[in-house]
Amino acid sequence: MPASKVAIVRCDTYEENRVYEAVKRAVDLLGGIDSFAKKGERILLKPNILTGSKPEDAVTTHPAVFYAIVRLLTEAGVNVSYGDSPGFGKPSEALTKCGLTEVASRFGLKLADFEKGRAVEYPEGMIAKQFDIANACLEADGIISLPKMKTHQLTRITGAIKNQFGCVYGLNKAAFHMKVPNQVNFSKMLVDLNHVLKLRLFIMDGIVAMEGNGPRGGNPVAMNCVIVSSDPIAMDSTFCKLIDLDPEFIPTITYGSKTGLGNYKPEDVELVGDDIAQYIKPDFDVVRKPVINISGKRKFPHFIGDAIFPRPVIDTAICVKCGVCVSSCPVGEKALAFRNGKKEAPAYNYRHCIRCYCCQEMCPYKAITVKKPFLGRILTGK
Repeated sequence: MPASKVAIVRCDTYEENRVYEAVKRAVDLLGGIDSFAKKGERILLKPNILTGSKPEDAVTTHPAVFYAIVRLLTEAGVNVSYGDSPGFGKPSEALTKCGLTEVASRFGLKLADFEKGRAVEYPEGMIAKQFDIANACLEADGIISLPKMKTHQLTRITGAIKNQFGCVYGLNKAAFHMKVPNQVNFSKMLVDLNHVLKLRLFIMDGIVAMEGNGPRGGNPVAMNCVIVSSDPIAMDSTFCKLIDLDPEFIPTITYGSKTGLGNYKPEDVELVGDDIAQYIKPDFDVVRKPVINISGKRKFPHFIGDAIFPRPVIDTAICVKCGVCVSSCPVGEKALAFRNGKKEAPAYNYRHCIRCYCCQEMCPYKAITVKKPFLGRILTGK
């Protein structure tokens, strides 16, 4: 496989014209927009819309980054649509709340169908042999992915590869957490999914990233850059380099490389644009340990796993008892539920918890974190 190019360009503001210039420069460093989308083609823009959040919360792809690529494509005569299947709520509502609908309306863009789809077979998959893909992705000639630079409790980071999970429509995403209830195999599934889709280009919003308790409950942190590549593995490994995280810890990167999705080793990735050294943030708050299988579905007794492995924990002082965590739990017999109505915060039954962290991911009040029990900290020394 030939070396992959990754463009890193400085951008320390979300002022639309400056973001446009940064994105254009990065795309030009890779050969220009015509290298990825031709006049008259139907190109789908797939931002990261976890849920309806304000742009300044750094949960979703910022409207200014969306504006930049929409402008670039429409100037080239490309037929552009957009959308995503969020983790919670209707696509149209989430896209409006995060500011993308307003930008789309200025350009007369069509909201693509992420509420319905069909099954797509993938017999070559490591884990997943079939995906329920949204019509939006099937109808497009190609997809440009717009990931947000964030941490993630299940996969360490959510970047270029993880962003495509939103191409699985509706409740089918929750079903995957039941089918693939451990971190490594879930990562393999994401690699399989990327092979299925018609991906052309990746533009990562790293102007303001999220560290800590991501992908929704973390803290915004300025990283002051946009990253562009046609290789999602190279992009995510570059993200890792920026935050001093070993890419070998990330199964989406290692298994993606093994299956030919892209490159991550330094000798196989050519960095162009600005000097990466100015963007490296060694104190970026992220778990710097390998992703391992810690599914709640284990062969040994639950009380052992519950005493050792990380688990979601609710801070009752922050919890407002909204119930989003309960609704987000994908298991049939919920891993958490209210006691005495809604007089108290939901309580966990860890015997049913598969460690998918959907509750933590979707909590709108940052009340849930993933913590390792006391015995687990003693055994691991941390």
